[in-house]
Amino acid sequence: MTEELAPVRFDTKIAVLLREDLETWQRLNVTAFLVSGLGTAVPEVIGEPYVDADDTPYLPMFRQPVMVFEGPKELLTTAHTRAVSRGVALSVFTSDLFATGNDRDNRAAVRAVRRDGMDLVGLAVHGPRNAVDKILKGASMHP
Repeated sequence: MTEELAPVRFDTKIAVLLREDLETWQRLNVTAFLVSGLGTAVPEVIGEPYVDADDTPYLPMFRQPVMVFEGPKELLTTAHTRAVSRGVALSVFTSDLFATGNDRDNRAAVRAVRRDGMDLVGLAVHGPRNAVDKILKGASMHP
């Protein structure tokens, strides 16, 4: 097998952890918000732009899969603590953000609550594969 056709194995992992009691629209919305910041904070996770056979250009996307997990509220708190202690790239979505309608209010809502008091409904992490696996220990793959 040529190197060009060999499967790509990434040494990092992008993962989203969602609270298991979210409604479907909330899961989709939270996931989109959580991963949106990773490309700016960790630009190497973004691949090259796409182009179709008609030369229509498309935006670049992540160069590696995004794994989505779920778990109970307590697991999100534990995973958050693990992620902070390991210093990986981390984004959070709290229940308060469902009541806001813009970035300024979102940031203010997060700023108003101490780290150990956040009502987390989702988080996203990027880091070394083994670190991310340890952070998400106990989570299940999203169905």
